[in-house]
Parts: sequence; C-alpha cells; structure tokens
Amino acid sequence: MFRKLLSVGGFTLLSRLTGFLRDVLMAAILGRGALSDAFLVAFRFPNWFRAIFGEGTINPAFLPRYAALHAKGEHEAAARFGDEVYSWQILTQAVLLVGALAAMPWIVRFTAPGFIGHPGQVELATTLSRITFPYLILTVVVVQLSAMLNAVQKFWAAAAWSNFLNLAMIATLLMAAWFPNAAFAAAWGVTLGGVLQLVFMLWAASRDGVWLRLRLPRWTPQIKEFFWAVGAVTFGTASITILPFVDTIIASFLPSGSLTALYYGDRINQLPLGVLGITLGTVLLPEMSTRLAQGDVTGSNAAQNRAASLALLLTLPFVLVFLLIPETIMRAIFAHGAFDRQAAAQAAVALAAYGVGLPAMVLVRITAASFYARHDTGTPARATVTAITANIAIKCGLVLGLGWGIGGIALGTALGAWVNVGMLVWFSKRAGHLTIQPILRRALLPILLAALLAGAGALGGVLLIEHPLLPIHFHGMWRDIASLGLATVLGAAGYGVAVLVFRRRLSLGR
Repeated sequence: MFRKLLSVGGFTLLSRLTGFLRDVLMAAILGRGALSDAFLVAFRFPNWFRAIFGEGTINPAFLPRYAALHAKGEHEAAARFGDEVYSWQILTQAVLLVGALAAMPWIVRFTAPGFIGHPGQVELATTLSRITFPYLILTVVVVQLSAMLNAVQKFWAAAAWSNFLNLAMIATLLMAAWFPNAAFAAAWGVTLGGVLQLVFMLWAASRDGVWLRLRLPRWTPQIKEFFWAVGAVTFGTASITILPFVDTIIASFLPSGSLTALYYGDRINQLPLGVLGITLGTVLLPEMSTRLAQGDVTGSNAAQNRAASLALLLTLPFVLVFLLIPETIMRAIFAHGAFDRQAAAQAAVALAAYGVGLPAMVLVRITAASFYARHDTGTPARATVTAITANIAIKCGLVLGLGWGIGGIALGTALGAWVNVGMLVWFSKRAGHLTIQPILRRALLPILLAALLAGAGALGGVLLIEHPLLPIHFHGMWRDIASLGLATVLGAAGYGVAVLVFRRRLSLGR
C-alpha cells in the first residue's frame, strides 16, 4: 500500500511540476493577447468534453462495475463489459468529432461571441480548435485504460500518463519558430500529447494483460445501467462543465488578453487546490463510509471535523498570501518574455479573487462526503444547481453591472463555491448528518493566527526586498524572484511557528 501511494504521489507531483513548467513557458512565448486567447478557447474545448466523458464519468460510472466483476473472478465478463463501453465511447466520440470539426466556426461564435468583434479572431480560434479537438477521442481511451488498470491494483501508469501532454506542449513551444505562430505550436502540442498518452497507456496496459477491443455496440442491461450512471454523475458535476463555458462567454467580451489573465490566475490557485482538495476528499470518503457501515456515526463525524480543520489550516494561509502579494507571485513566475508586467498585474487580480474561494473549493468535497458516504448523490446535485445559479448571477452582476472585468468573473467563482458549501452544510444539519465537534472549534483560533502570520511574513518579505536601505538591490526580474523567495521563507516561518506552538489544539496526530 505504502509503495503504491508513493508511486502515485510521485508521478502526480511530477505532473504538477511539468504542468507548471508548461504554463511558465507558454506565458513567455504566447504572452497575453489575441493568440493566447484563441489558443485557450481551443484548449478548453476538448477539456470541457473530457469532463463529461473522461475521469469524472469513467471513474464513478465504469470503474466500480468493472472492478466488481473482476473481483468476483468473472474476468471474461469484465473484459466484455470493458469492450462494450469502449465501443460505445468510440462510436459516440467519432460522431462528436466529425460534427464538431464541421460545425467549429459556429461553436466558436457561440462559446466566445466576443471574438466576433475582433477581425480574424474567430477564424484563428476555429483553426486551432480543429487541431486540438481530436485530443478528446485519444484521451477518452486513455482514461478507460487507466480505470481498468486501477481496478486490478495497477496504479503507476494511470498517474504517469498526464505528463506526456505537458512534455509534448513544452517541446512544440520550444520549436515555435517552425510553426505559423506560437498558438499553432501549442495546439499541435495538445494533439501530439494525446497520441503519446495513448501509445504509453496501450504499452502499459498490455504489460498487465489489459486490452480493449472494438465490438458491435449492443444495448445490454449493463450498458443501460452505465449510461444512467453517466447521466447522474454528469448532472452532479455540472459546475465543472457549465461554469468554465460561462466564463469564456463573458471573458470573450472583455479586452483582448482577459481570457489569458484569467487562465494563469486560476492555474496558480489550482496548485494548492489540486493537491489538498483531491487528497482530503479521497481519504475522507472511504473513512466515513467504513465507519458508517460499522455503525460508528461519532467516528465518522470526528473524521469529517478533523478533515475540515486540516482543510482550513492548509488553505487559509494561501488566501492571505494571494490577497496580499498577488502581483509579486504573478510577476516572479510569469512576467518573462512576451508576458509583460501589465499582463502579470491583470492575472494578479484574478488570483486574488480566486483565492477568496479556495477554502470553500476544498470544503465542498468534505461537506459533500456526508451524503456520498450514505449513498446519497441527489442532495449534492441540488446544492450544485443552486451554486451554479448563484455563480452565474454574481458574475453577471459584477462584470456586466459593476464593470469589474476578470476580477468579477473570478470572484463570482469564489462566492459560488461558498454558496455551495453553505447549501451542503444546511442540508447536512437538516438531515442530522453534521455535528461541529470541539476538535474543530478549538482549532479555529490557532488556524486563523497561523494564516495571519503566514500573510504577514509574506508581505514583510516583499517590503524588505523593496526597502531602499537594503544593502543589496535587485532589479527587474531578479527583484520579483527575490521578493517571492523571501516572502515564501518568512511566510512559512511565521506559519510554522504558529503550528508548532498550537500543535495540540490543532490535533495534528497520525
């Protein structure tokens, strides 16, 4: 078990690092403007549909059924079920691919209507989207092979394959001079990444005796049950697909480069969110499910309270830092090459606004576990619908009414996440699922103090580097890097002192 965790964790960390390098390089080469906006629209198309047909659907709808057949020793039935799902997926994806390629000009106009007012923008986004869209059919196969490998306790390949997209895009961006422009280089990197991912997963799966074969699609009871599960899961995770779509529509009407600034602000916010949210949600759900199955309601509530305490302890410092020094962060990381300081300043606005919702984005997974552990998927879905409605209403009010631009889009996302948490807490309290225990209450003050010290240390680090009496003076890019470096050291020191002093009240046990 420990070796598997290390393997998955190591490859996941590697994927984060290669993705970070990809974004830094993309910012330096693509910059902020018409090219980057058009590419990001093209990049989002396959990822939108991947949210419907990819991990978010395959893992909850396909993997449990495949794993159950495999665990019973019904290997032929499991293989047949995998082949049938694969055949339906390929048929669906082929129809979708042909239709999307033909209708791409209208799809771009519908999803980014603001591009119509910029000469050549729709045509560029259409061409780039036709290059990137085949990535979807490639990655759907990869995701199913990953699920099948996970079901037979083979985890490393499923954690490693996402690196190939990052590496392929890095390679094509470095060769941008051989393409019509840098946006074409990035787009072809997406499709090349999909090809490399598929080749890698076919090799890894064959090593462990896992194969996929095309069959004549048949409407069997198992397939019917699978598609019902797909529909339920898709509805429950609607925010993943609907809200980025809404963001793109609104941002397309803003000045050129707004989509790009929004993207990079979100990418930095996703660094802690991707690690903390997934980890805590993944660990908490089976813990609560097991305790509830054993009749240990108190133990289940205690696990949830500890997870909430840990979520706040790990996310609130990021909120303070993102609010206090967002420009320093964005300048030090991205303000190189074609991505200038003005672009970094715009992205910093998005980062600060996204940061407001960071704790909520993690707490959503923790509060939703109250229902998933009891096999209730309907209540979280109702909370999601309410949150989506609030999210869109807030964005329209902030952007169209108050003219807050990308800050309004990002803040709408953040406030929508808090609405989601509020609805889940209300539903949990009404159903008697949620109990706030002393373990959480006594940790709140130390958590707040740790966050304040982290923020103060980070701000102090920036002010020290910029102080005129400092014996060593940094200039330009090096000043930004030195500021972020010292901010990180002092912020971590302040945070560490608070955690060390109040470790007993924070219940940081095994």
